[in-house]
Amino acid sequence: MTAVVPPPATPIPGAGAPPTAEAWAAAFAAALPYRDYLDRHATPDQRARWDASHDRIAVTADQKRLLAGFVRRMPVLVLSGAWCGDCVNQCPIFARFAAAAPAIDLRFLDRDARPDIAAHLKVCGGQRVPVAAFFSEDFTPVLFYGDRTLSAYRAAAAAQFGAGCATGIVPPAADAVAAVTADWLDQFERVQLILRLSGRLRELHGEA
Repeated sequence: MTAVVPPPATPIPGAGAPPTAEAWAAAFAAALPYRDYLDRHATPDQRARWDASHDRIAVTADQKRLLAGFVRRMPVLVLSGAWCGDCVNQCPIFARFAAAAPAIDLRFLDRDARPDIAAHLKVCGGQRVPVAAFFSEDFTPVLFYGDRTLSAYRAAAAAQFGAGCATGIVPPAADAVAAVTADWLDQFERVQLILRLSGRLRELHGEA
């Protein structure tokens, strides 16, 4: 019987070996805090939509207490686009979380600024945004999460799969914003607990 040899795999454009911890750390260092990111990349009209979205987002007292209890440093690199409606509606949530949790070290990276990094943050084979990359203190990847949360995808499915990227011009309903905020908080809390319970990190950096 002759063995069947499968054809060689087709290379994935733009993808190579996964970034090292040092490469992730360098990308994080080149990224910008929330306000600086908008100052550099947003047009005045885009900035107005981001600011309006930020004003709509409410973090409850219980959520603030949860966030204030984060103790292990948690670098979060958000691949984003100032033009993207999904980013308009979600990225200000992360800024609200970081304001309530000093342990969250939040930075934003424009999708087109570092294609070498963006190639490793695809969703379903596409370069969607936003994508949040969560790291340990030594920039070991913990979780990549994007581009919409479960609540947002349920709403999109109910609307028979609308546009792939919202414009950000029409704001979502308040209950939808609250649901997406809660979805994202679940991911931030999950990563914080992973970090706090990590024996490796306790050995390297002490108890947290």
